[in-house]
Amino acid sequence: MAWMTRALSPVGFGAFKIGRNVGAKYAQGYDLPDLAGVERLLNGVLDAGINFIDTAPAYGLSEERIGECLAHRREEFILSTKVGETFTDGVSRHDFSKGAVRRSVENSLRRLRTDVLDLVLIHSSHDDVNILENTDVVPTLVELRAAGLTRGIGLSGYTIEAFRKAMAWADALMLTYHPDDSTLAPVIAEAGERGIAVLVKKGLDSGSLSPAEALPWILRNPSVTSVVIGSLSLDHMKDNLRIALTARKTGR
Repeated sequence: MAWMTRALSPVGFGAFKIGRNVGAKYAQGYDLPDLAGVERLLNGVLDAGINFIDTAPAYGLSEERIGECLAHRREEFILSTKVGETFTDGVSRHDFSKGAVRRSVENSLRRLRTDVLDLVLIHSSHDDVNILENTDVVPTLVELRAAGLTRGIGLSGYTIEAFRKAMAWADALMLTYHPDDSTLAPVIAEAGERGIAVLVKKGLDSGSLSPAEALPWILRNPSVTSVVIGSLSLDHMKDNLRIALTARKTGR
């Protein structure tokens, strides 16, 4: 999966807001866009040059909407989803058993209208070490990668210990990193040395940091592959990409 560290745009589109607005961790509430609005946004994101889209079953209608709006452009973007968490009736539920993980991937393939996923991440709770060590999720994902249902696998988690354990099998790590929280900087450095893609989540601290401040700081780290940002504004996503590309080009 070394190609992933080279192929992803420095900003990715986080598809939470197109599918779910309940139980969100954003400072401001928002209405879900209608399908026509989602179609304009997703196609606009691709047209702008953002080629990485990250979603999850726990993001409500997100997978289904991506499949409906972008199936005809599937070869133009790198697609990431997750296993282990669902969100129904306002409650998150976790299941990392072999059967649940397989069903999750099969359902994601159907909803996203694709034959293969580029990346499947473990959608971990904060108990991520226990999940890696005492559930079926890791060997099941390794099997699914070998079977060709996903090109890569990884962990979206929280702790240094879990990320270091995941490096034995992961193609990508998704983690929190921004100017107010550099706790996982050692993980990022080690992943970079191993050629593992580093995907930053919450790079704007759920909207509390300005892109002009946060993105250059994050992308100054050469081991960061892409920063995943969720927005319902195409103009904001274009601005984010412009800032990120300038940061990558100038190194500041």
